[in-house]
Amino acid sequence: MPSDTSRADGARLDFAGAMSYGDYLHLDAVLGAQHPRSGDHNEMLFIVQHQASELWMKLVLHELLAARSRVREADLAPAAKMLARVARIMAQLNQSWDVLSTLTPSEYSSFRASLGSASGFQSWQYRMIEFALGARSAVMMEPHRHRPDLVAPLEALHREPSLYDEAVRLLARRGFALAPQAVERDWSEARAFDETVCEAWVRVYRDTTRHWDLYELAEKLVDLEDAFRQWRFRHATTVERIIGFKRGTGGTSGVQYLRRVQEGVLFPELWRARTAL
Repeated sequence: MPSDTSRADGARLDFAGAMSYGDYLHLDAVLGAQHPRSGDHNEMLFIVQHQASELWMKLVLHELLAARSRVREADLAPAAKMLARVARIMAQLNQSWDVLSTLTPSEYSSFRASLGSASGFQSWQYRMIEFALGARSAVMMEPHRHRPDLVAPLEALHREPSLYDEAVRLLARRGFALAPQAVERDWSEARAFDETVCEAWVRVYRDTTRHWDLYELAEKLVDLEDAFRQWRFRHATTVERIIGFKRGTGGTSGVQYLRRVQEGVLFPELWRARTAL
């Protein structure tokens, strides 16, 4: 009979003094970070789903900020790859609502009080993603004012050009005639729709051979917003399924607030351009 060791197919089995899989991933910290407060069986689902979402959002930020740098440098092939990856991550986040939606209203009610005023509204990584994509609102930084280590990067990103701002500035550098306020402005203010930007994107779509890299960037941005809209929709639908129209634990109006957020458009000229084509 073969020994137990031979069944390991040559895999290393002794990790005394060596780095193992768990060591590399710091799994003791990751798997030890779930601390249900109610003792209810279903609270673990709620915690794991949100922690997993935050890990995916960390990767989204990593990719978005790198893509922004690449667009700034007019290095669009790597940027397109990064944005394609973000769209796939958003698909993972969208599917995560399927798991959370197995939580029934009565199950959630059994531990909801344990959350206190904690709410996904307070996710600083989500705000960073919004800021990176151009959705700017200074008031959204207020829940983090008590944490200088969190509010500082939020404020910095809020003052900088977004990913889409850099795409528009690249259009100007490529010779498209854009209004001055579309190229240089107060980046902390929300971008308003600009007809000259829309006209530039229409020209890109009408001559894809000449502007292939810009065309590819435009489509990756549309893919990204499409996935982001689906995420917001699934969020609102899942919340309504579990708590109806109750107020959120963070104090918002809950589903009504989430539905208002759904109306926001990140890259308006790219969507309007489709009407002109």
